[in-house]
Amino acid sequence: MAAAGGAVLLLVLATATSVTGQHDYSDALHKSILFFEGQRSGRLPPDQRLRWRRDSALNDGATAGVDLTGGYYDAGDNVKFGFPMAFTATLMSWGLIDFGRSFGAHAAEAREAVRWATDYLMKATATPNTVYVQVGDAFRDHSCWERPEDMDTPRTVYKVDPSHPGSDVAAETAAALAAASIVFRDADPDYSNRLLDRAIQVFEFADKYRGPYSSSLHAAVCPCYCDYSGYKDELLWGAAWLHKASRRREYRDYIKRNEVVLGASEAINEFGWDNKHAGINVLISKEVLMGKDEYFQSFRVNADNFICTLLPGISNHPQIQYSPGGLLFKVGNSNMQHVTSLSFLLLAYSNYLSHANVRVPCGTSSASPVQLRRVAKRQVDYILGDNPLRMSYMVGYGSRYPLRIHHRGSSLPSVAAHPAQIGCKAGATYYASAAPNPNLLVGAVVGGPSNTSDAFPDARAVFQQSEPTTYINAPLLGLLAYFSAHPNLAQSDLLYD
Repeated sequence: MAAAGGAVLLLVLATATSVTGQHDYSDALHKSILFFEGQRSGRLPPDQRLRWRRDSALNDGATAGVDLTGGYYDAGDNVKFGFPMAFTATLMSWGLIDFGRSFGAHAAEAREAVRWATDYLMKATATPNTVYVQVGDAFRDHSCWERPEDMDTPRTVYKVDPSHPGSDVAAETAAALAAASIVFRDADPDYSNRLLDRAIQVFEFADKYRGPYSSSLHAAVCPCYCDYSGYKDELLWGAAWLHKASRRREYRDYIKRNEVVLGASEAINEFGWDNKHAGINVLISKEVLMGKDEYFQSFRVNADNFICTLLPGISNHPQIQYSPGGLLFKVGNSNMQHVTSLSFLLLAYSNYLSHANVRVPCGTSSASPVQLRRVAKRQVDYILGDNPLRMSYMVGYGSRYPLRIHHRGSSLPSVAAHPAQIGCKAGATYYASAAPNPNLLVGAVVGGPSNTSDAFPDARAVFQQSEPTTYINAPLLGLLAYFSAHPNLAQSDLLYD
């Protein structure tokens, strides 16, 4: 059975599409980091490289008497959503923690991308027992098509507190701060300590005042970023990162004590800004596979089961499919968010397995660490152009890439080209235009094919496929860093040992 499974896996990866040539993963990494500069809110620094962007939202938080300038716009709109922003920071940090050496010359700019998010999250958590989780009225914002530099829609501030709990967004924020504290431990020890201290405080608030922010702030955060999976996964996720960052026994005990009640084994084939289950199991399994803690053995079992659902030729999981061109596919919008986040977990887990010199048991079969890396690499290569359309889904990478992305700032003339304000409805002409976007949002990865046909319309109006998000790019940083340092994985490596 093992040999047969390996043959199928080899066949899927080898025949999905012919490789067009060696990719420049280092260039793709640089561009993926540069994308975050295009998503910046607030006062831009002198070293801003995407020069078509200008300062924006300089009064954010003023209506609530707090400073909430900075941070990232999540996607192609002008709202700052704290939940996906925190997840973005967590995943960027995880990539730097696990693959920091592979970032090479790009490590400093990657850390700056993390800091732009965590500086904002520190502002958003400066008031005890309060997390400011959103700036901007999503419904009013989405009814306009205007540059962030021009926006005149309400910059309404939303928060969670003891009377309006939001354990999900608060615990994810704690996870982001804790993970980032590891990233800055050597580069900026003082900042690292402040991040960890704040993470501890925010997690205590999340755990003490339990409840989903989707209930407290339903009208504001839904349907854009409703937490459909509940808040329990974020509590485990936050505790896992605090344990990793602080090494305090209290978080280790919290994880084990709450493993069942907080549902560690539920929905294990999911991982993204909403559902952290698979990430929890992979992250905690590192403790077991690195020989540090057998206490968490059950999490490794969960992680093994999850990994097996992703392997073509081994799993027939109903929620995981592969397109004829080889793209991992899950039902829903913005498929590339699943591609990058699940591929990141495959790569991270493969490294933990390699350290332990073990394989993943998948029923009567098994998979080696290098096989996991090949599946992850196949997804990265698909994004960069090894697909039936011979099209890169990263803007600015390769000779052919999306030109009409669903992104306000990119699709409207820059302030330099059009100094006069473009009002809420005046932007509709640009939105409806078939012309390419005038401003290149370098490094942006769009949602990509939305079904198993590998089709992509490159149409601004089809936001499910043409909109970039920070949480698509965030896990991609670690993947690109690793493959820039390890570009050659021979086809023969796919075979079972």
